Amino acid sequence: MPRYALKVEYHGGPFVGWQRQAKLPSVQGNIERALAMLEPGDHTVAAAGRTDAGVHAVGQVAHCDLVKDWDPFRLSEALNFHLKPSPISIVSCAQVHENWHARFSAVGRHYEFRIVCRRAPLTHENGLVWHLKHDLDVGAMQIAANCLLGKHDFTTFRSSICQASSPIKTLDEFNVRKITMAHGIEIRFILRARSFLHNQVRSFVGTLERVGAGAWSPQNVLDALSAKDRTACGPVSPPGRFVFNFGFISRGAL
Repeated sequence: MPRYALKVEYHGGPFVGWQRQAKLPSVQGNIERALAMLEPGDHTVAAAGRTDAGVHAVGQVAHCDLVKDWDPFRLSEALNFHLKPSPISIVSCAQVHENWHARFSAVGRHYEFRIVCRRAPLTHENGLVWHLKHDLDVGAMQIAANCLLGKHDFTTFRSSICQASSPIKTLDEFNVRKITMAHGIEIRFILRARSFLHNQVRSFVGTLERVGAGAWSPQNVLDALSAKDRTACGPVSPPGRFVFNFGFISRGAL
């Protein structure tokens, strides 16, 4: 059966997350239903990673198996037609080797979180960024982010329901950038690693927000990391209030 890699963009607002759930709207479920319109029967779409309820993506990677030998462009066009009006878009498609896997062939994952700091309510960015009315110290947050780089036991920064076999991960990049806006500032968190734990990145961002606000010091973040204890973590960033740019670097596709 031909296998196809899909690069998927979606607005997470209407969904319980990526993963299919009975009687609840999900990104995976919508794509599988669109595939059934093209080739009747049950379909399973595998993704490079899962996103939580309300989280958005611009570069989720998934794959599916079909009976027909589809032209990748026509397949993406057909899926986009049947995905309407759901806020999901197949932005690119490629035929891949039958052994290629969206999750296991991924060699890197790239995340971007956005915070906008300003007093006034948001209009165009409402629901796409985490809106804060107080300023944040970007320099202090970068110092704290540097404490998390490298290979560590990230027990403190993973969800209690995380199913990963080990809490040890290697964080390759964690940059905190300040972008001046007309009426406020945007702070962008850029992270890169081979893989992440459940809620790890949201735990990072929520904890660093406390550093930027002056409630924590960078040393507190290092102490929390060393504690290897979930209760030592700062707050977890809310999923529905920032854009989650979910990018994957994979072998042999897209």
